[in-house]
Amino acid sequence: MFVRFQSPLPGKRGVHTGVFVLTNILGYAERLTPDEHATWRAGNDWYNAAYPNPTDTDPTIYDVTANPRATAWFKESATHLIERVPPYLAILEAHGVECVRVESDDPGRVIYEDDVQIVVVPHDPTASTSFHPST
Repeated sequence: MFVRFQSPLPGKRGVHTGVFVLTNILGYAERLTPDEHATWRAGNDWYNAAYPNPTDTDPTIYDVTANPRATAWFKESATHLIERVPPYLAILEAHGVECVRVESDDPGRVIYEDDVQIVVVPHDPTASTSFHPST
């Protein structure tokens, strides 16, 4: 099983924006309170140190031409990463930004994998990256 936190609706490219990008948008736009900003920066620093960035292995992993609609998913076993997502969700909620948890045992064709995550593109390149929210 794989886990992802994402916007409930797809964006312009058909991709549901992930929790980190949603929060980064607020942070880089300087829309966070000082406490939220500290939480966001500390969280990003922790995640950056905690697991590999797929673009370090393949700079084109999220390229819209090479890998349209590519999305990253946590492996369900990466509990140490998943359990640190709630502060991001709290920030998003405080700003009225929806974010849902989705799960899938087959989210797409795997184009990158490490111990804690996969990056996939949908099996059907014309399909949205939509998945039913977890209950």
